[in-house]
Amino acid sequence: MKAIVWTAYGSPDVLELQEIDKPIPKDDELLIRVRATSVTADDCETRSLQFPFWLTLPMRAYLGFSRPRRMMILGQEFAGDVEAVGKDVRRFKIGDPVFGTLELGAGAYAEYVCVKEESEDTVVAFKPANMSYVEAAGASTGGLEALHFLQAGNVQEGDKLLINGAGGSIGTAGIQLAKYHGAEVTAVDSGDKLDMLRSIGADHVIDYTKDDFSQQGVIYDVIFDVIGKNSFWRCLRVLNPNGKYLLANPKLWKLFAGFFVSRLTGKQIMLALADRKTEDLMYLKELIETGHIKTVIDREYPLEQTAEAHRYVETGRKAGNLIITV
Repeated sequence: MKAIVWTAYGSPDVLELQEIDKPIPKDDELLIRVRATSVTADDCETRSLQFPFWLTLPMRAYLGFSRPRRMMILGQEFAGDVEAVGKDVRRFKIGDPVFGTLELGAGAYAEYVCVKEESEDTVVAFKPANMSYVEAAGASTGGLEALHFLQAGNVQEGDKLLINGAGGSIGTAGIQLAKYHGAEVTAVDSGDKLDMLRSIGADHVIDYTKDDFSQQGVIYDVIFDVIGKNSFWRCLRVLNPNGKYLLANPKLWKLFAGFFVSRLTGKQIMLALADRKTEDLMYLKELIETGHIKTVIDREYPLEQTAEAHRYVETGRKAGNLIITV
C-alpha cells in the first residue's frame, strides 16, 4: 500500500511517499481503507519534535533518539470503510463507513490502517450519514478536544465565552458546541478568518493583529485559550471572579501559575488533556447529524502532497481543517 513514511525529525521534507506492506488486523482491530485524513498542528509539532524542552526528551525516549522508530506513519484522524475485522470485533462489520481518531495520533497517512475497536486513546464510530469522508476526516480530533474543555468549563446558556485561536480545528468546533449550549461567543483570530468565524455562529469577532481582547472592557465567564500564546495575566484580568480559564496548550510555567491561582482565588485554571471516549464521539456524531456542527475545511491535498500540506499548516493560515484525500 502507499503511505507517507516519517523518516526523521525535521522539516516536511522528512515525509516520504513509500510503498509498504498492508497491515493485518489483530483480533480486536478493524482494518480500515482510509478515504481521507487531516493535517493538524500537533502532527507538525510531532514531525519536527517542536515540543517544550521538558517534553522533548521523553518524546525522543519513546519514539527514538536519533530518528522515529516506534511510530513510522503520522496522521491522527481518519474516515473510511471497514475492510476487515478481527474475530473479537463486535460493533462493526465489513463495509461499514467509519470515522475517528487514532491511538498516539499515528497511522492515518496511508491507504490502510488498523484501529482497535475499543481503546483508551483510539475512538471510532459510524460516519455521520450527512457527511462526506472528507468532512468526517476533520470532525473527530478537534471536536473531541473542544468538547472536553467546554465540558470541563461547564459552559452553559448565558455564559460569556472567549475563544482565543478560534480559527483552527479545535476553535471552530468549540464555537459551534458553545453556541449549541447557549453561550455568547467571542472569537479571536486573524482578520482573514473573521467572516468564517461569524458564519459558524460567533457573536463577536476580534482581529488579534489589530485589537487586544483584554482591552475591550468585557469580562468573560470562560476563556478558552486554544494556542496558549496570550499573556496569562491579561487573560485573568478579564475573567470574572469565579470564572474558568481553559488552557489547551500551556507552557510549563503556566502549569505552576495555574496551580497557585486556582488555590488563591476563585478563578479556576483547567489544564487537563482530553480523554478520548467513544461516547463523546457518538455525541458529536449526533450533533453533526442534527445540523448543529459542521466541519470547516480550508484546503484539500492528495496523499502524495502531504509534505506540502504540512508546510501550509505551519504558516498559521489554516482556517478550520486541512484534509488529505487518500
